[in-house]
Amino acid sequence: MSLTDKAIEQIRELIRTGALPPGSRLPPEPDLAAQLGLSRNLAREAVKALAVARVLEVRRGDGTYVTSLQPSLLLGGLGGAVELLQGDATALRDLMEVRRLLEPVATALSATRITDAQLAEVKRHLDAMRDAREDVERLNAHDAAFHRAVISATGNESLLTLLEGISGRTLRARIWRGLVDSHAAGRTLAEHEAIFSALATRDAALSHAAALLHVSSTEQWLRQHLQSTQPSR
Repeated sequence: MSLTDKAIEQIRELIRTGALPPGSRLPPEPDLAAQLGLSRNLAREAVKALAVARVLEVRRGDGTYVTSLQPSLLLGGLGGAVELLQGDATALRDLMEVRRLLEPVATALSATRITDAQLAEVKRHLDAMRDAREDVERLNAHDAAFHRAVISATGNESLLTLLEGISGRTLRARIWRGLVDSHAAGRTLAEHEAIFSALATRDAALSHAAALLHVSSTEQWLRQHLQSTQPSR
């Protein structure tokens, strides 16, 4: 480990052990450096790195505060990165591949843990999707909420944050717009219905298969779309 990495780890350990709980303000830089046995430069670099990672929040004129080590906060920046990659065809294909690897497994796990109330929430968004067949914006919103409700049932916050980040709001809207224009929205709605039906039976294998079919068909559409929009050589 570099000296900066060691400094970062020292501050993270203070947060993990509760010596610097969420919401607390870090000591002034000279005091922090002395407490950790670091030079001021190392302490400053460690604080900068942890601020980029959202573990710390620098408030100008007020000091530096601990946020938390919650996955939803630390992994939340992934969604912004995905939005920046919208114009990169290779990156989008890679992201869809990651989603295909993770989402079916997560859906299978949800089937073993989902409560009646959570299942009702999934159905509510499915019904809303049916009612919004011609409205891309509403379809997109309830599609995202449908998948969020499914993955939330795993109880795994890290998994939920990762999958939400990978999906991306702009990418979802782009896909739905294309599906509506190509009259394929009905087929995709049927795939969502199959996921709900599998979850309703609490069948993990069937839920995995339904989610895999849905994500794979979406991935196939995206690949064809990206290929058709690439300039000819």
